[in-house]
Amino acid sequence: MILSIVICSYNRASYISDALDSLYNQSAGLQNFEAIIVDNNSTDNTAEVFAQWRAAHPQGSFTYLTETKQGASFARNTGAAAAKGQWLCFMDDDAIVNSNYVENIIKHVETKPTVVGFGGRIIPKYIPAEPKWMSYYVSSLVGNFDYAPTACAFENGKYPLESNMIVRKDIYDSIGGFNTALPGVVGSLRIGGEGKELFYKILALGHTIYYDPTIEVQHVVEVKKLTPEYMYRVASGIGRGEKTRTLSISKAAYIKKIIEYFFKLGAAVILGFKYLLQCKPAKTWPVIQFRIDALKGLLG
Repeated sequence: MILSIVICSYNRASYISDALDSLYNQSAGLQNFEAIIVDNNSTDNTAEVFAQWRAAHPQGSFTYLTETKQGASFARNTGAAAAKGQWLCFMDDDAIVNSNYVENIIKHVETKPTVVGFGGRIIPKYIPAEPKWMSYYVSSLVGNFDYAPTACAFENGKYPLESNMIVRKDIYDSIGGFNTALPGVVGSLRIGGEGKELFYKILALGHTIYYDPTIEVQHVVEVKKLTPEYMYRVASGIGRGEKTRTLSISKAAYIKKIIEYFFKLGAAVILGFKYLLQCKPAKTWPVIQFRIDALKGLLG
């Protein structure tokens, strides 16, 4: 088995079938991958939806597991432990992969035999439409990720996002998988940055991390859920995760991150004024609020 695709799922009964459909219809064929769906304490009818979907789609390897410890890091590690593939791919339960997703992953592996980790493009699929206050800088909070127009190595500490990342399983196992001190969402609290830490560990081993835009997913974004409370949870979760990550290194690393976040807040204020001058006032405050909320999480 070449590839194991792990999908951490939490209360996405409305979207999980679309994600599975996109995997079932891959150009590479079902024999080249397995899919492992890890239910992370869903309270909706996700399990029932999967059972119905599986009955209608009996071919290929699609396994349904449960993980009772709340948080995406716990769920992803559970899926990885059950995986049989040489490579681990992580995607979201509300994502839709393009039809040659697996094929392009395999091509990337074959053309770069020394690669141990890489990721691809994530395109937001706004329902019903992108809000007028959304900007390129804020859209990263809803998963927008388009690093470069062509395949290349990540530079300057950049790394793939968790919803579209691929890691060689032996490397993943050797660094202990995702750090459960950075679990992702637990109830109403978010402590993010689990993917960043994982890739930083890989970089510390001397490896290069790659980006390939042909490995693409669409990520569903329900505009009705983009409330100030939701945006605060995501942005503050980034800061909260950075606090946990940097303090595990040293207090000096944490202080350095605080200084960096204040500089980013200043840059966001300048960018906000730029949007005002461009007659785009709706975009002004959200970009500043993002940095305020991230700083609150870091200092909290």
